[in-house]
Order: sequence, then C-alpha cells, then structure tokens
Amino acid sequence: MLGAYVENVRKNTPLVHNITNYVTVNDVANVLLACGGSPIMSDEPEDVEDITSICGGLNINIGTLNQNSIKAMFLAGKKAQELGHVLLLDPVGAGASALRTNTAINLMKELSFDVIRGNISEIKTLALGSGTTKGVDADVADAVTEENLDEAVAFVKTFAKEAGCIVAVTGAIDLISDGEACYVVRNGRPEMGKITGTGCQLSALMTVFLVANKEDKLPAAAAAVCAMGLAGEIGFRHMKPEDGNSTYRNRIIDAIYHMDQETLDQGANYEVR
Repeated sequence: MLGAYVENVRKNTPLVHNITNYVTVNDVANVLLACGGSPIMSDEPEDVEDITSICGGLNINIGTLNQNSIKAMFLAGKKAQELGHVLLLDPVGAGASALRTNTAINLMKELSFDVIRGNISEIKTLALGSGTTKGVDADVADAVTEENLDEAVAFVKTFAKEAGCIVAVTGAIDLISDGEACYVVRNGRPEMGKITGTGCQLSALMTVFLVANKEDKLPAAAAAVCAMGLAGEIGFRHMKPEDGNSTYRNRIIDAIYHMDQETLDQGANYEVR
C-alpha cells in the first residue's frame, strides 16, 4: 500500500528547489503546494547554492536550457549532493539536440542522482550515452506496451543498475526500478498527454515524495507516479462537456490537493516485478 507516502509529505511539508523550465514552472509550483510540499525556484548561478542549501531536495529539469541555467544546475547539484539532499533529473528532450543530450549525460557523470525520470525515448538516449563506452543495450521499443512489457522492464532494471539510481520511465504504462525490483503502474489517462507539463509536475512530485520518505525511496517514487496518474483519472471524471485541456490541468492539480492515504491506496493500480 502506497498511501502512507503522500501522508508523510503533508506531515513534513518538504521544501524543494526546482531548476525547471519556464513553460511549466507555475504548474510545478502549484502541484507541490497541492500535495503538501513547498516549492522554491531559482536558476541564477549566484543564487542557487544558497537556495538549495535550505531545501531537502533538488529537481533539475532541462526543458528550456541556457548557459546560465546549465551552470546553475551543476552548482546547485554539487551543493545538494554535498548536503545529502534528494536529487532528481528530468532529461526533457534528451536526444532532440546535442545541447540537451550532452547536458543530461554530463549531469549524470558529475552528480549522483536518486532518480532519473523521463519518457522511453529520453531514457534510451541516456542509456546509450551514459556508460563508460556505449552504455546499456537500448534496443527497446519507443513505447511501453503490454506486448513488450517484459523487454521494457528488463531494460529499465539494467539501466537503473548501471546508473546507480532509481529510473522511472513514464508513458501509457509507467516503470519505476532501482535495478532489482520494478513497479509497473497503469494509472493515468491518455488525455494527460494533451496538457503541457504533467511530466514536469510528476518530477516535482517524485522529488518531494522522496524527501519525505528517504528510507523508502523506490516505493515513494512509485507512489508519486501512481498519485499523478490517479489524479489524471479523477480529474477526467469531473470534466464537463464544455471543459477543455486548460480546465483538465486545473482538475488534475485539484485532485492532487485532495489526494489522501485512502484515495491513493484504493486507486493505485500497480504490480511489482
């Protein structure tokens, strides 16, 4: 049962530093407030070491990179690591450009992340480029389906073991592994893909869940994934005929706001492999 992990967030109100992208920064802040956490945003190199020092976790999202923010990511990441804080990498668009790919890979080389969360294409890109040579075999399909689930689980486990951290591949079926066990999550709605930022919000949720549940990082990460997917289901049930994706975004955040232990325990749809 995963519901206790959301209650621990509400009890502890963890402060999370987000170096995220300017497309979704407001939604990231709001989802952290909705789940009981506390957000702070800074990507100024002269500011980030002080800011991350007062937080319990650092969420790095490379969605809208520039040279200043890249410098800030390394400075904040090294300070967070030095202080033993939770570190998460969201490699948005890795594989789409050399800058994004190289930034993500270099961050992985210099920092010890607790979690790397991305879609299957982004994670494949990192798997091919993160090792001492080629990296793990990333010959896996670009979508996780019931038909290729065994292969995808094996891939995520292998990459998590090589990367030395939890790896979360999110999509229609979500996979979260520490290299040994793998949570297979089937919560969510396809309509969530019509909203910009659900993945960015999930990365923030995972960070705050891990800060509040440091002794149980893998199930806490899985709980965050279930909570976000379940919020998508609950939010969709409240949609009216005249509503669209803007309303849906707000309903998802509202569902996170009302998420409690009982709701998550009853609605989480997962298995462990």
